Amino acid sequence: MTDTTLIPAARPIIGDEERAAVDAVLRSGMLAQGPEVAAFESEFSAELGGGRPTAAVNSGTSGLHLGLLAAGIGPGDEVVVPSFTFAATANAVVLAGATPVFADIDPATFNLDAASVESVIGPRTAAIMPVHLYGHPADMAALAAVADRHSLAVFEDAAQAHGATIDGRQVGTFGRFAMFSLYPTKNMTSGEGGMVVSADEATDQRVRLLRNQGMARQYENEVAGFNARMTDLHAAIGRVQLRKLAGWTADRRRNAGRLDAELEGVVTPPVAPGVEHVYHQYTIRVAEDRDGFARALREEYGVGTGVYYPTPVHRLPSFAQSDDLPETERAAATALSLPVHPSLTDADLDRIVDAVNRLAKAGS
Repeated sequence: MTDTTLIPAARPIIGDEERAAVDAVLRSGMLAQGPEVAAFESEFSAELGGGRPTAAVNSGTSGLHLGLLAAGIGPGDEVVVPSFTFAATANAVVLAGATPVFADIDPATFNLDAASVESVIGPRTAAIMPVHLYGHPADMAALAAVADRHSLAVFEDAAQAHGATIDGRQVGTFGRFAMFSLYPTKNMTSGEGGMVVSADEATDQRVRLLRNQGMARQYENEVAGFNARMTDLHAAIGRVQLRKLAGWTADRRRNAGRLDAELEGVVTPPVAPGVEHVYHQYTIRVAEDRDGFARALREEYGVGTGVYYPTPVHRLPSFAQSDDLPETERAAATALSLPVHPSLTDADLDRIVDAVNRLAKAGS
């Protein structure tokens, strides 16, 4: 009898080491931003941030928001972003008082297309903020060339790309600042949280002020800030997860390699030359009835999937714009993410491959 116990699309891994780390913080009595946060920032910088100054915050969205403010983005500015992403990317621009301008994507990688970015640049454009979607880096060389021609800043939404590289250089080290999310379903988690990696000390210090009510020293508020601090409880989890990340990334790449080799009848995700993909998601294209395909995977084979993202951001009620972004619209209708997480067994992968191939053949 075929096993139809659901294989989830994502599965956070929390073990005894994370529990022990949290318990140690509870015993210490130092629960708010303290020594665990400082240690986590230092270790994250060394491992994933190219040694750049790194500040921990309470969420990825906070990281984008504070990074934009620290970089001087505000009312009157426009920031070019993708529409095929989670809404937080554009939301953060709005929260900073600026205006998001949406550009189209490269159909192969789902990331910002440099030619489309250049086509929407106007007199108020201040910056470009690509998303390294699904763990595949955006084309930073092409985007940097556009930015240089128009004297624009570059920021990175690296929420899904911990450890991804371009020609050996880590994402998060190309822009004025970068944000990494530590949400439970990301490649590593702190329970909730984010990291802001800055290119210079001035930007980092501004983020640190803004996250802590505008204070570098208690009761000496220098600017109007926020409470966006990370707790030591969250940092303790993140420190343990950071030590495990390389092994989990190797597992994700191994699982993706198996899917690359054995899936038939669907478009599997290509990897650009010189890129190390970290497979936050393994996203295929299903040309006909993507939603029915996903439903059949779940109901008939017990294979969970994710649709990231069914409605482009520019079509959401919060933005409701009429931009012409054909590749974005096509991706929203055809993209389907299969399980690729480190918890998958060989039997899980067998079932995923068999299910996808059977359904693709039946639909051909």
